[in-house]
Amino acid sequence: MNSSLKNKFDGIIFDLDGTLWDSTGNVAKAWQAALGSVDYIQEEMTQERVRSITGMTYDSIFDKLFPNLTTEQRAEVQSLCARHELEILHEKGGELYPGLDETLAYLSKNYKLFIVSNCQSGYIEVFFKISRMEHYFAGHQCFGTKGQPKAENIKDIVNDHNLTSPVYIGDTMGDYSSATTAGVPFIFCDYGFGKVEGGQIATISNFGELTDLL
Repeated sequence: MNSSLKNKFDGIIFDLDGTLWDSTGNVAKAWQAALGSVDYIQEEMTQERVRSITGMTYDSIFDKLFPNLTTEQRAEVQSLCARHELEILHEKGGELYPGLDETLAYLSKNYKLFIVSNCQSGYIEVFFKISRMEHYFAGHQCFGTKGQPKAENIKDIVNDHNLTSPVYIGDTMGDYSSATTAGVPFIFCDYGFGKVEGGQIATISNFGELTDLL
């Protein structure tokens, strides 16, 4: 690991899905239950399909998954999926990545920690409830709060908390693009759901590697 990154930042902003946990298995079950409650969709919602759209804004997800629905039908499905998703995650949560607690405890001693995700409102709060790790974080922002792109939410965190040298950590090309647009360097998690071919300042293959890197 490149030790030159130590003490270079005053804040670390994390993506959530594919970076801190994997909830796609239970999300797929929730969305399948939602689809089963309407009579105009005859499709199976698999974990692979959920993973394929992870990282997109919540509105864009349903535009991509169901392009042939009417606007009204798509809005109904999105609302049903959102409700079922939060219900099942409140009960079962997602899979926390190994070393999460220990690594966040270490990082929080030297950095302000944040989450910026393209998820719906309430989703980050479910992560906090399940993981019991909210105390490590100084703030969070999501697409559901203001309906704005991830880059703008990253900028909001930077400005609201007076960060002068933050870094963003995520697992998709969308994360990289958002961080770059916000003027924030990017660390890539290659254990997540996406690929980033270049431009990141570092790559990690498990979450615990951040203790050596930062």
